Amino acid sequence: HPTSHMREKTLTMETLNPHVKAVEYAVRGPIVTKAGEIERDLQEGGKQPFTEVIKANIGDAHAMGQQPITFLRQVVALCTFPELLDSPTFPEDAKKRARRILQGCGGTSLGSYTASQGVDFIRQDVASYIEQRDHGVPADWENVYLTTGASDGIVSILRMLVSGQGSSRTGVMIPIPQYPLYSAAITEMEAVQVNYYLDEDNCWALDINELHRAYQAAKQHCQPRVLCIINPGNPTGQVQSRKCIEEVLHFAYEENLFVMSDEVYQDNVYSPDCEFHSFKKVLYEMGPEYFNSVELASFHSTSKGYTGECGFRGGYMEVLNLDPDVRAQLIKLRSVQLCPPVSGQAAMDVIVNSPHPEEPSYARFHEEKNAVLGALAEKAKMTEQILNGVPGIRCNPVQGAMYAFPQILLPPKAVEEAKALGMHPDMLYCLRLLEETGICLVPGSGFGQREGTFHFRMTILPPKEKLKVLLDKVRDFHIKFLKEYATLEEQLR
Repeated sequence: HPTSHMREKTLTMETLNPHVKAVEYAVRGPIVTKAGEIERDLQEGGKQPFTEVIKANIGDAHAMGQQPITFLRQVVALCTFPELLDSPTFPEDAKKRARRILQGCGGTSLGSYTASQGVDFIRQDVASYIEQRDHGVPADWENVYLTTGASDGIVSILRMLVSGQGSSRTGVMIPIPQYPLYSAAITEMEAVQVNYYLDEDNCWALDINELHRAYQAAKQHCQPRVLCIINPGNPTGQVQSRKCIEEVLHFAYEENLFVMSDEVYQDNVYSPDCEFHSFKKVLYEMGPEYFNSVELASFHSTSKGYTGECGFRGGYMEVLNLDPDVRAQLIKLRSVQLCPPVSGQAAMDVIVNSPHPEEPSYARFHEEKNAVLGALAEKAKMTEQILNGVPGIRCNPVQGAMYAFPQILLPPKAVEEAKALGMHPDMLYCLRLLEETGICLVPGSGFGQREGTFHFRMTILPPKEKLKVLLDKVRDFHIKFLKEYATLEEQLR
């Protein structure tokens, strides 16, 4: 029988995989945990200086009140419960798509596994969509892999690329500020993170000289093999110009870098003087020398755009110029997870194969799509305007995506106090904001920023009225915060 002494746990913080311990993911970090605690306290009748917690920390559209696109939900509902195909309440074009998707599923059920790259004809629909989007640039459906959200594709490709020891270990170039999926994956895989800084004074543009600087510096201690781009930017909201993309691709061609282009916000462009250019289209226009040689993986998702279907975990990647033997290895790696969720594949199919002008759902679909994108464009403008009206806050135009990433000037006293508490100054700021107003934002330190600058990221997803209240509260808090620390300074003089 068991001995009487306390049996120790096998898995402790000492025996835990150290790379897991090192992973940080700010978008769901300590500040969000704290927000959850406050929310529970409010529900249990606790006293707080506010009535509700407003979460502007994550790009989760439906949780913020955005309505689903009817057509997408109709198709997925029909696929999930095919008896509804007999119901007169569903339009014919939705039924047609659902029948087609079900035919691609084993036993005509959404509950079957699919091929590990996804249902073949959904991949074909994705390829047609890419061709249309890029004004006729050819797309081969065999290069398309359906994924569990874009994140899963990004991690898969990174996993393929990480190798070597010491100074030949794979370096991964990422923009700073970045979406923390990248730093988290790099840490977990023990790759080397190579930072290139976006130019905040120039609307967060990517500066080619900075890419060269980062690359040359990194070559001293690792082997940079991968260049990650987020366009439109997260958390920075910039949309890259065609010229900039061309320079980046030329650089990748010269230095033999594998390019990963995260394009999940491709439908989210608000600035009238900006337009989305896919890396693939620009690569094609640079000529066959480039188009047939640069290795490029591009990513898209059901989670953003105008659909905001984060929970379906649907996405795809298109991978160009992969070595044929490596391609077989990628398929092998993907097949270990069997396949992406089939409901997510169905949702992705609706996005790439939306109603055509002659179909019954066309008018409603476009009305809903334009309403979502129109509201986001308005909110992008409003957010930028209100934040720039606050002394000590500077916000670049939100050209695209769904976030503002303003710079905040923090008084030296606040910076000292934060350091004494062992936390980042913008973390202290966001914690205080949460405790005093119930607003949950993510500190800039979670995304990376130039030494000595401080930021926060907030989504522009809440409904307009609520967003206005949120911005007014942030303004009042900021002014009060500055006053409080200025008074402290006075007293200490």
